[in-house]
Amino acid sequence: MQPSRDVRRLVEIMRALRDPETGCPWDVAQSFDTIVPYTIEETYEVVDAIERRDPEDLREELGDLLLQVVYFAQLAAEEALFDFEDVVETVTRKMIRRHPHVFGDETARTARSAKGQWERIKAEEKCERLELRQRRQAALETGVSLPGDWTSTMDASSHDGLLDAVPGAFPSLLLARKVQEKAATVGFDWTELAPIVAKLREETDEFEAAAALGDRDAQEDELGDILFTAVNLARRAEIDPEKALRRTVAKFRGRFAAMEAAAKRASCELKDLSLDEQEALWVSAKGTAGPPI
Repeated sequence: MQPSRDVRRLVEIMRALRDPETGCPWDVAQSFDTIVPYTIEETYEVVDAIERRDPEDLREELGDLLLQVVYFAQLAAEEALFDFEDVVETVTRKMIRRHPHVFGDETARTARSAKGQWERIKAEEKCERLELRQRRQAALETGVSLPGDWTSTMDASSHDGLLDAVPGAFPSLLLARKVQEKAATVGFDWTELAPIVAKLREETDEFEAAAALGDRDAQEDELGDILFTAVNLARRAEIDPEKALRRTVAKFRGRFAAMEAAAKRASCELKDLSLDEQEALWVSAKGTAGPPI
């Protein structure tokens, strides 16, 4: 088995790793559920490499992320659900269909700016997926089952709600933004910043009231409201809340590193300093590591 620039070699490698008799014991033992955490980790490592502008790491991390796709496709092939070629065909069909202004005939290319074209195509795809689920459900009701644990008893019609299209497994900030964006498509949205800011203050007051009562459950509920409203504020200001928070975390890490360096120069460690002494180092770090936080 030799390295190759052809993605089919990667598919062959994964098939060999998953061979029950000659494959890698660790890979053979994996399942859809056990691989999910690695997929999430690899996605964030791609983001990290981009933020650090490290092309060598990015190339490697993109390969690791591609491996996750091949891994899931191999698991699906083993259960006769679909294979890697099906994945490729599905995404290529989707891209061609959603870009008639690029891949369509002359009429479609001329109408590339037609209002609502993208949403219309997505709506058609949603209807087709619903039909597939309904056919699967009908087959299940006649006694036909899917391999492994993919036999679902969920009513296909239960996916009709507007917010059902948003995957619940999204990270919380992204989930909040996507849900709000969906709700906004039917007009359920603030149109100005001021009422959102007022709502944020209201939620903060409610959190303080819950804290004063020592009600942990209410505090968690109110904190969720604060975060959800903050995401709404970011969305209305056209700011990516994930990017904004990551920027603040990076700023905090830089200033904390400056505090550690200052303590080391003074032949001591942060843990040995009082809070007032640490605060003094923090104030000094703010002056050398960017705008105040």
